[in-house]
Amino acid sequence: MDPLFLAAIIAGYFILLIGISRFNRGHSDNNSFFLAGRSSAWYVVAFGMIGSSISGVTFISVPGMVGNGGFHYLQMVVGYLAGYWVVSQFLLPLYYRRHLTSIYTYLGDRFGRGSHLTGSVLFLISRSLGSSLRLYLVAMVLDTWILAPLGVPFWLTTIATIGLIWLYTFQSGIKTIIWTDTLQTAFLLLAVLMSIGMVGDELSIPWHEIPRQVNLSPFSDIWETDWRHPEYFLKMFVSGAFITIVMTGLDQDMMQKNLSCRSLPEAQKNMQWFSLVLVGVNLLFLMLGALLYMYCGQEQIALPEKSDQLFPQLALNTFGPSVAIVFTIGLIAAAYSSADSALTALTTSFCVDVLGFNELKGSKQTRMWVHLGMSGLLAIQILVFRAYHHDALLKQLFSIAGYTYGPLLGLYGFGMLTRRMPRDSWVPVIALLSPLLCFVIDQNSKSWLNGYVFGFELLVLNGALTFGLLHLISLSFPKSNSNLQNADLIHPKQI
Repeated sequence: MDPLFLAAIIAGYFILLIGISRFNRGHSDNNSFFLAGRSSAWYVVAFGMIGSSISGVTFISVPGMVGNGGFHYLQMVVGYLAGYWVVSQFLLPLYYRRHLTSIYTYLGDRFGRGSHLTGSVLFLISRSLGSSLRLYLVAMVLDTWILAPLGVPFWLTTIATIGLIWLYTFQSGIKTIIWTDTLQTAFLLLAVLMSIGMVGDELSIPWHEIPRQVNLSPFSDIWETDWRHPEYFLKMFVSGAFITIVMTGLDQDMMQKNLSCRSLPEAQKNMQWFSLVLVGVNLLFLMLGALLYMYCGQEQIALPEKSDQLFPQLALNTFGPSVAIVFTIGLIAAAYSSADSALTALTTSFCVDVLGFNELKGSKQTRMWVHLGMSGLLAIQILVFRAYHHDALLKQLFSIAGYTYGPLLGLYGFGMLTRRMPRDSWVPVIALLSPLLCFVIDQNSKSWLNGYVFGFELLVLNGALTFGLLHLISLSFPKSNSNLQNADLIHPKQI
């Protein structure tokens, strides 16, 4: 496929996004940038969140993972449903009841300023690393198959990747992203469906036969029953639930869209419908992966060294131009629907949690400088990732989440499940100590735990360590203290 033609398609795609941004710009005040005036329609938010949750990592890594793990990833996806239910029933009511702009304000109200800043910093680290990893994947694909053949260096590809996001988000933030993500989700879903159909044609499998042929293939195994295996079904299910709780319910990026809905019932409806559709979409990606490996086996094509390269290699070098065009648009849509909202959330958290902004107070010029600074941070991290990319990116992403989101899980769990008050000045220390202990346990689990190997459930261990350490440094919480409302506590009968 001609790289210049694909580059022109990408340019046209971003012209469309910038046009949507200008059309929806309106007032570019903090109220619009942070929460879109709290007036977003739930069904628009739900549809756009599909693209934000999937990202370019899922678009490439999930099909590639099928070669080694079959459909094991689906075990985690089913666990997502349990996690989304917890977010909908317990976290969303908490945030709406307190009228929060940044969800980490809750930690300040509950524990103190040190905890508030700790939560925000954990998010800034977690989300910036995760978003950089996602964007690195896109930059890598664009560099390898499209821009490098045109003589464009990787560093320029990186700057262009970030710069285009900044260009259509810097003024109206979440107000624009609600609509650009809707468009990008539509492109994403269209791309995966067309890819399945086109690869099926290459295998001479009609549409109605694809599910049955995939099920008969050696790649469709779902359940792992060996408890020592990193992808044991119970570990994957529990990990999926907790990953959803922290990477959605305790993540400013995902919650910012939900908090822009008109009311709590609408936000909950958004979460419920979005979670059901997301399971089906992930199943489509797994089916696509099985078809790609079946094609390689049929045509005796050598598999790439890195599984992340399977889909782009076949789409851009082996299949026809139609698949290449669909792949390029789908990848860009998946990656940018996740990255644009992440950049806005990073800006929001820094402005609200660190600088003390709110929907009415705060300099627009300062907010724009913060937005630019966060863009630069993502660019630097992408260049660092280029030197250290070895394993499948999705596994790297969840590994990062296990270490950085774990303390957030412990902090929120402690705040909502107990009446105790930790020493606020010690909370940052615990947020560092827990991941360190978690790392030591993970590195020695085989010898200490009779061959047990931690997978994604490392996140749960990290959260439990944080919870336990917080209990050690805490005192009984006075019932008269207004920082803790009875409605903020989760009682056993509610679960």
